[in-house]
Amino acid sequence: MKKIKKLSEKQLHILEVAEGLIAEKGYKGTSVREICSQANINVAMISYYFGSKDKMMFHLYQYRVQKAKENFSNFTQTISSASPAMQMKEILNFILGQILKFNYFHGFVTNENHMPAPNKEFLKDFYILCVAKFEEVVEKGIVVGEFKTAVKPENLLATILGTIIFSIRNKEFFQCYLPEHNEENYYQKLEERLKTHLYNTVFSLLGYEKNDN
Repeated sequence: MKKIKKLSEKQLHILEVAEGLIAEKGYKGTSVREICSQANINVAMISYYFGSKDKMMFHLYQYRVQKAKENFSNFTQTISSASPAMQMKEILNFILGQILKFNYFHGFVTNENHMPAPNKEFLKDFYILCVAKFEEVVEKGIVVGEFKTAVKPENLLATILGTIIFSIRNKEFFQCYLPEHNEENYYQKLEERLKTHLYNTVFSLLGYEKNDN
């Protein structure tokens, strides 16, 4: 499993400033000059530390994926004593919340084939980590009788990520089906809609029947 190279405090500061601007204005709407101005650095420092604006963004993406892996590992440990159904529900909440929180990355990295090889490896490692946890939870659910169908964990991940990322990349289309939304609460309303859909889809695939007794 690959680990991110340690970044200097200055690099982290630049990435944090860039992330804030990109989250607000989008990747294309954020200039190197704006990033440097807010970070209080010379424009040449972007080239010095990262090579280019695109390479800086890939560093940020790599950093965020690494943090997501760490957060996911820590989070799943905190819920390990819960029932398989509850673990599955909380993992769905976590993945959905994290992807929507950092939705602006999907406007930049729209095709894995355009990623540098190291970033593909980081993303692959994260996917493998998620699949391993899904496999563990599904197996436990089958054993205790909460789940009836041993769905392949990689298929669960594909269903979940495909649904979320489609909704992000096709905002102009998807917002037609969220009539109660506005620009400020779009992702909140989207999260509510997708959460219900993913619960229904995943638990139906697993053959889970809620016991109200």
